[in-house]
Amino acid sequence: MVTTTPPGRSGPPGTPRPHLVFTDPTGRRRAAPARFGPASRRDPALPQRIRNGLLDDRGQQCVQVFLSAADAANPAARTLLDTEAGTALRLDRTVENTPYAYLFPTVIGYELDTAEPFLLYAAPRGIPVGRTHVMSASDQRVFARDLTLALCLLDGQGLVARGISPATVFWDGTSVQFWGLEGVTRAGRPRTPWGRAPFASPEQHRGEGHVDPRDAVWSAAQVLYQLVTGRPGPADRAPADLDRHRVLAGTLPRAFAPTAAGRPTPGALLELLAPEEARRPGLASAADGSRPHQEAYEHALDAKRRTPAPADDAADGTPEDRPPGEVLCPYCLEGIQLDLGKLFVTDDQMQYRALDLSRIGNPVRREDVMRGAVQQCTADPDFPEHHIPVPYLTHGRPLTVAMIGQSSTGKSHLLTQMIAEITDGGLERYGVGWQSVNPEQHARFIRERVQPLRSGKVLDHTSGVGLDGFARFVESLLLTDARGRVRPVAFFDLGGEDLVRTDGALRFLLGIDALVFVVDPALALPLPQLDEVRERWGTEVDRDGDAAFGTVLDRLPRKGPYLETPAVMVLGKSDLLRFQPPVDRWLGEGPPAAIGPDQFREESGDVYALLRQHAGQAWLRPFDAFRRCTLHIASATGGQESQGRYPAGTGPRRVLEPLVSLLAMHGIIEAPGGAASFGVGRETR
Repeated sequence: MVTTTPPGRSGPPGTPRPHLVFTDPTGRRRAAPARFGPASRRDPALPQRIRNGLLDDRGQQCVQVFLSAADAANPAARTLLDTEAGTALRLDRTVENTPYAYLFPTVIGYELDTAEPFLLYAAPRGIPVGRTHVMSASDQRVFARDLTLALCLLDGQGLVARGISPATVFWDGTSVQFWGLEGVTRAGRPRTPWGRAPFASPEQHRGEGHVDPRDAVWSAAQVLYQLVTGRPGPADRAPADLDRHRVLAGTLPRAFAPTAAGRPTPGALLELLAPEEARRPGLASAADGSRPHQEAYEHALDAKRRTPAPADDAADGTPEDRPPGEVLCPYCLEGIQLDLGKLFVTDDQMQYRALDLSRIGNPVRREDVMRGAVQQCTADPDFPEHHIPVPYLTHGRPLTVAMIGQSSTGKSHLLTQMIAEITDGGLERYGVGWQSVNPEQHARFIRERVQPLRSGKVLDHTSGVGLDGFARFVESLLLTDARGRVRPVAFFDLGGEDLVRTDGALRFLLGIDALVFVVDPALALPLPQLDEVRERWGTEVDRDGDAAFGTVLDRLPRKGPYLETPAVMVLGKSDLLRFQPPVDRWLGEGPPAAIGPDQFREESGDVYALLRQHAGQAWLRPFDAFRRCTLHIASATGGQESQGRYPAGTGPRRVLEPLVSLLAMHGIIEAPGGAASFGVGRETR
C-alpha cells in the first residue's frame, strides 16, 4: 500500500514523500519513502503495468510491476501477478549467494493482498537484447551460455519459461539477465496459448499437449538466431541458413525441431554450448532440509501398513452402526428414526402443518411430497423444537463430517467453499452427483454464506449450536456415487477449544464418520513471513499444537494402536504461505485426474515434512493417531482480507481435495484397491 500521497506524485512543496509499505523476500515488512515515474504496459497483451522508481531510504532504484484497481478486479490478472511473484521469489532463494544470482531480477518486495497489488524489483541490468544491434562472436557465445544456464536453473525447479523473447532477455555487455517471469509455469501442466511467433514454440503457440522444458529451448534458439542474423526465424521449422553462422552451426539445428520430443533438453543444450558449466555442481537444486522429515513420513506410513486393523472394524473404518434405521439428528445429536406419523410440510405462510400420507395414493406423487417433508425430532425433550428433512432419514446411515480446530483457523470459510465446490459440480469428475437434502435450507446456505463470501465479504464467526454448545450443524447433501447409491452427508463445525466432557459430547464424537483437522499456519509455523499476521491478529506460535485436536483425540476410543475413522489434516489459509515451498507448488496444482490408493501421497509427505520441520510433532498428532490420514494444502479465499473485505472476491484453491480423500476412504468415490487401502497406500518395496 502507499500512504500520504498517491504514488508517482510528490505533492506540494514540503509535503512528506509517500511511503510504500511492502513485504521483503525474507517475509518482513518494510516501509520506504518512494517516488515513481509514469507507468506503461509491459506488454500490450498483459494486464501488468510497469514504472521506474526510487526508494529514498536507501537510494535504491527499482521497477514496480503492478495492477491498476480495475485490472486487479479480474482474478486472472491477480493470478498472473501472483505467479510472477512466486517465480521471482523462488528463483531469488535458489540463486542467492551462488555464482548465478546475476541471471534473474532481484526481488525487493511485494504487496499482493491490496486493491492495487504490486511487485518490486531492483532496476534491471542492461537493455533488452532486441535493442542490441552489434555483438561480437565471443559475446554471442557468452549470451547463449547465460540464457541456457537460466533455462537449466528453471528446469531444476520444475519450471519452464514461456515468455522468452528479445524483449525479455537483457544484456549489459558482459552477461544476461532474464525477465519475463510472468510467463513461467510448471512443467507437465496442460499448455495454453502463450507468446507470439516465432519465439513461442509451435505447440506452445497452439496450446497443445503439456508444458515441456524443451519449449523454452525453441524460444532461446529463436532469440539467439535473431541476435546473430538480425531477423526472426521461421515459426515452425529450423532456419535454412544456420550453417552460415559459426555460433549457430552444430549446436542449434535440433533446437528448432517442430515438436519438443525432437529438441535437446536445457541440460543437453548447455553440454553443447558450455560443457564446463554443465558439470558444475552449483546447478543442482539446493537442499531445503525437508529430506529427513520426508523419510519420517514414509516410516510412519510403513508402520501403519504393517499394523493389522482390529478384526471387528468395518472395512471402511466407520464407527459401529446404530440400530437399524436410526441416524444421528444433526441438531440435538440424538438418534432418530423415520416415523410417518410425525411428518410435516410447509404451507404458503411457511408454517408447518401435519402431513397425512394416507390420503396420497399415487406413489410418484407420494415420493415427491416425501422429499419436501420434514419430521419433528423429539429425541431430546429438553431441546428446542426442530425438524429433520425426510431424505436425511430414508437413504441409510448419513456420513457425518466434522471440521475441527480453533475458531481462528478459518473452518467456516473452508467448509463454505468446500460445499460450494460440490454444488458447482466439483465431484462430477469422480462420478459423484449431488442433491440438496432440504432445498429451502440449501438456498438459505447459498444466500447467507456462499454468495457473500464469493463477493468478497468476510464471514462472521459462528457460535456452536448443539446439545453441548460445540457441534454446529452446517449443511447436508445427498451424494450419488457411480453405482447409483445415495448417501446423505452432513457437515458439522466443532469449536474444539470449547468442548466439555459430557456424555452427549462423547456420543456425538462416537457417531462421527470423518474428521477434518484444520491447521492455522500462524499458530503452527514460526516462519518470519507470518510475524506481521500474528501481530495483526494478536496471536502467537503454539508449540504444543492445536488444543482442539488434543481434546477430540483424547475422547475418541481406540481398539488398537490407531483410530480407524478416516481423517484428513488441512493446512488452511495457505495463501499466507503461497510463496513458501512446497505450498507454492501445491496451490497451483489442479484437481487429481484419477484416484488411487497412493493419491495425495506426495502432497501428504510435503505437508507432513513442512509441519514436522517447522512446527514440531505436536501439530501432527492427528496423523499419528489415525491409520488413514492424508494431509492437504488449501486456501478458502486465495488471499488475505483488506479493510474487512477480500479486494477481488475470493478464489478458493484446493478446498475440495480433502473431502475427495475422505469420500474415497468411505467408498463413495471408487479407488483401485478399495476404500480400506486409500490414505495408507500400497507397499512400495
